Amino acid sequence: MFPSLEQKFERHEKLQQLLMDPEITANIDRMLEIQKEMGGLAKIATAVRAYRELEGDIDAAQMMVDEETDAASKEYAQEELNELAARMEKLKTELEDLATAGDSITRGSLIMEIRAGTGGDEAALFARNLYDMYMRYCETKKWKAELIEFSPTELGGIKEVVVSISGEGAFQELQFESGGHRVQRVPETETQGRIHTSAATVAVLPEATDVEIVINPEDLQIDTMRAGGPGGQKVNKTESAVRMTHLPTGIAVKIQDEKSQHKNRAKALKVLKSRILESQQRQVAAERAEARRTLVGSGDRSQRIRTYNFPQNRVTDHRCGLTIHKLDRIVVGEMDELFEGLIEFDRQERLKGN
Repeated sequence: MFPSLEQKFERHEKLQQLLMDPEITANIDRMLEIQKEMGGLAKIATAVRAYRELEGDIDAAQMMVDEETDAASKEYAQEELNELAARMEKLKTELEDLATAGDSITRGSLIMEIRAGTGGDEAALFARNLYDMYMRYCETKKWKAELIEFSPTELGGIKEVVVSISGEGAFQELQFESGGHRVQRVPETETQGRIHTSAATVAVLPEATDVEIVINPEDLQIDTMRAGGPGGQKVNKTESAVRMTHLPTGIAVKIQDEKSQHKNRAKALKVLKSRILESQQRQVAAERAEARRTLVGSGDRSQRIRTYNFPQNRVTDHRCGLTIHKLDRIVVGEMDELFEGLIEFDRQERLKGN
């Protein structure tokens, strides 16, 4: 058994006990927080519990094989033992997958940020394509997506979009999307049929809980201003836009999506906590990378991770060398084959380091 899974199982059991405490059940926010954490640990708890039960069944079956004197009964007991052993091998593989997935398996929420890179209007249109692609994938997975910030361009592209995504397996599948995405295609505005190359960046931040990131109000600088729209037009005449700066780290967030300053403050704090958590995790990952480089999980936003070649209907992930000639299906949200390849590659890399 993997120690990391044992720890998470014990945590699940402790949370289950907490839900029996009348003080906890009287506090709705606290109860929902515990239930959410338990939901993330449920898959591990079920697998560990099954492992322990199966261990007991195998011990009992082995004892029957050793003690039986009747040949027919001994053969029957051996068949049962063989069947249990086969189930154990399958369960061990499942536990290995859970262990190598690390914390991503228990984290269901994330903040995704998409920004247009080099390439002008075409880059903004590509950023919009990426956003639409991820949103369609979320729909197929029945994940919840909540728009936090959306900055469109006049031609229908996106300068920047920030969205919160939650649901079982959301972070585990989307965690490898951080980095530079490059597109090669003929823009609609191109009259001579020349292929252009433009780019967008994606950042996937684990959504921080209040337990993971505690921010002292004195460490926040909050500025308010009027929200601006495309072309400099005013969205409204009140100072509803919020810029929130975490003074110790210098990390800043600006949100102007809502007309309510209160709602923009809440959204800004949510994104700020996730960026602080990502910064902390990136520092830890950098320290680990001194010993071993995890190619998929580096999450460097400046790193070019994938190329989308429309003329060849091809998408290539440069970290693991995966090429799929189904770009027309991927851009409409059929991303399972791509994500399965990345998760398996990361699993193999982690096993090399264990």
